[in-house]
Amino acid sequence: MSVFDRIELADLRVFLTIMRTRSFKAAAIQLGLTPSAASHAMRRLEERLGAKLLNRSSRAVAPTDTGLALSARLEEGFDTIGHALAEIDAPGAGRFGELRINVFADAAHLMIAPALPEFARLCPHVKLTVVVEDRPIDIVAGGYDAGIRYGDYVPEDMIAVPLSGPQRWVVAGSPAYLARHGVPQQLDDLAQHSCLQLLLGDNSSYRWELSSGVGGQKPAKRGIRVPGLITINDTATTITAAKAGVGLGYLLESRIALELAEGSLRVVLDQHAARGEPFHMYYSSRRHNHPALRTLVDIIRRQQSLGELR
Repeated sequence: MSVFDRIELADLRVFLTIMRTRSFKAAAIQLGLTPSAASHAMRRLEERLGAKLLNRSSRAVAPTDTGLALSARLEEGFDTIGHALAEIDAPGAGRFGELRINVFADAAHLMIAPALPEFARLCPHVKLTVVVEDRPIDIVAGGYDAGIRYGDYVPEDMIAVPLSGPQRWVVAGSPAYLARHGVPQQLDDLAQHSCLQLLLGDNSSYRWELSSGVGGQKPAKRGIRVPGLITINDTATTITAAKAGVGLGYLLESRIALELAEGSLRVVLDQHAARGEPFHMYYSSRRHNHPALRTLVDIIRRQQSLGELR
């Protein structure tokens, strides 16, 4: 009997998950196990291999040289298995298990929420977990299968799949605010207005990036520090504040499509709207990719194409 015949694939999966999360507890949560079960699986795997794979302490988990070498080869093997399953076209094939993705708030509103009904219909046996947060994150270390960010925020070592076309960033205000304070006609006019400040996920303040809008040449982006005493790190709250006349907001035009249609917000400085990076789904090139991820990507891209045609 070979070593492989004595080893459960489930134990190998536990090992890989611990390697990615560097935590027995986090790996157990991701796999739906107890920490004790994850620990027993690792002990069983090490005994059957006759080799120590992880160094454990009360504070950290670190791989041995043997553990590092084994995990690299296992990643390749599970990738091969995953690609083979993804290529099966039989109805329902590969649509199983859990899919975990990390997305920022605008993507959750514009892409994930509209895709959920069709995804649930096509992948009825997949447990989909969507974590919404705007801070930068290492999706592999966090135990995620994929993430959604703008193209320029995707790490270079990841595979990125565009989900949309370029996005348009605009300055918008409520009719009541514009009636009280006037409509800005040029970028320098923003200095006389109350602007809702943006707080990024890393707690840094964001400069509004607007187009210089010069002649027929390709407009360059210009980062502008705008005045304002209110800082918000959430798009929905910014939209609510702008509609209430608190100040001008810097927002994705697609995110405020309803408000623009109903007239509760108006775009100003339209000639200076900035062209931003498309949304991208991204994942590790060395990670087994869940077959249902391709289904989710296809749904989002199809819905985006239909929306652009309307």
